[in-house]
Amino acid sequence: MFGSIDPLLLLASLMVAATPIVFAAIGELVVERAGVLNLGVEGMMITGAVCGFIVAVQTGSPLLGFAGAAVGGAALSLLFAALTQYLLSNQVATGLALTLFGLGLASLLGQGWVGIRAPSVPDLPLGPLRDIPVLGPVLFRHDPMVYLGLLVCLGVWWFLNRTRGGLILRAVGDNHDAAHALGYRVVRVRVLAILFGGAMAGLGGAYLSLVRVPTWTDGITAGAGWIALAIVVFASWRPGRLVIGAYLFGGVAQLQLNLQAAGVRVPVEILSMSPYIATILVLVLLSAGRAPGCLGRSFHAAR
Repeated sequence: MFGSIDPLLLLASLMVAATPIVFAAIGELVVERAGVLNLGVEGMMITGAVCGFIVAVQTGSPLLGFAGAAVGGAALSLLFAALTQYLLSNQVATGLALTLFGLGLASLLGQGWVGIRAPSVPDLPLGPLRDIPVLGPVLFRHDPMVYLGLLVCLGVWWFLNRTRGGLILRAVGDNHDAAHALGYRVVRVRVLAILFGGAMAGLGGAYLSLVRVPTWTDGITAGAGWIALAIVVFASWRPGRLVIGAYLFGGVAQLQLNLQAAGVRVPVEILSMSPYIATILVLVLLSAGRAPGCLGRSFHAAR
């Protein structure tokens, strides 16, 4: 029964399964390092998914589809930024409302696109690397977005740890009053971080609707935004651990699909919920990092 599962195919598919989580989680990591708790990731992901799908189908270009998804996710995050950074609304309540709004908006916009297939996203031509035994099928036969997600994580790590801008962002997240006293524009930094997070969440959603399931289905994100939030905590707000967490979730998700296909005598409902159970267990056992000091706290310059 287990002999029908190809380990190389499983490893290759987990990279694809993890990619939307990587995008959404790395965006949320930057937002939280700036001291903002945005629980609207799910809403931004599905908004990006429907915007990217519509643009890609209308133009025939997956590249423009991903661009449209980033804009759609960023637009919804801009609403969150306006409410929480300028009107000082509660971040938790606003994020939850944003998720509900995004789910409803995507359902409305996607009504006329059900069953339509998106234009295919070609694999990145990596020449001889594709033919390397074992490594070729696992690492070098993927679409460009898989590698872009890893590059974004590397770029975020470099930005946070090696640049003045990253130091300012971390300072704002750890102590916004001290950062303001030093002359840094706390609200501007946080708004830019929120926009980046929204754009990344939009790309993650578009990856679902353009690559993993290249057709529009209502509720296509299926809780991926909440998993991204959990992965950020598991990673202790560090990009390297975030990739590991996303790949862990992707691996368990693909394994349960392979087990279902192999006919394992376990109720399909238990297999389907196993990735989420594994995420919770790992989150409980391994999360020990210190959260940004001002995470979730509103800033007002007059105080």
